[in-house]
Amino acid sequence: MNGSAFSKIFASFLAIILLFIYPLYQSMERQDDRSQMVVQKSVTRFVDAVRTKGYVTPTMYRQFNEEIAATGNVFDTEMVHEHKLYIPVYRDPTNPSTFEGKYITDFSNFYTNEIMKVMFPDTTEPDQSETRRYHLEVGDFFTVTIKNKNRTPATHMQDMLLAGSTGDNTKIFVPYGGMVINEDD
Repeated sequence: MNGSAFSKIFASFLAIILLFIYPLYQSMERQDDRSQMVVQKSVTRFVDAVRTKGYVTPTMYRQFNEEIAATGNVFDTEMVHEHKLYIPVYRDPTNPSTFEGKYITDFSNFYTNEIMKVMFPDTTEPDQSETRRYHLEVGDFFTVTIKNKNRTPATHMQDMLLAGSTGDNTKIFVPYGGMVINEDD
């Protein structure tokens, strides 16, 4: 009799999990998938606009952040501008007449903090001001990497089902970038 009561309780518990909790978890996973798609689309649109225009404005950056914030998640946004440099090759660097007719290509990197200082300086300049545009040149590379900082509902549910912490919060991760192809005025 005692074993029968235990099996009924176990069967009821299993039924609750299969009928209610697992579908809820799957629904939350689909929400994370939809958020991933929204963020992927927004990152692609933002980076391609920067690559096509050759600059980033405060308005472009704010619109991009509004689009990804609509998912209800909090994101860490990393921007990298790799400025292409051509360094002439000399046999003797102190003597310009020893130029060998060759150049070495290198990149100088600028990161989110430096880009943000140009777009959001400590001045009262309007957003449309030319001084608040962060300019890039044709041949440079521009990359944006997005990852969520918060624990999504699906992560919380997974932690509950597995009776522990899954560790890393990252469920939404989008790296995208490319070469700047144009410089608009």
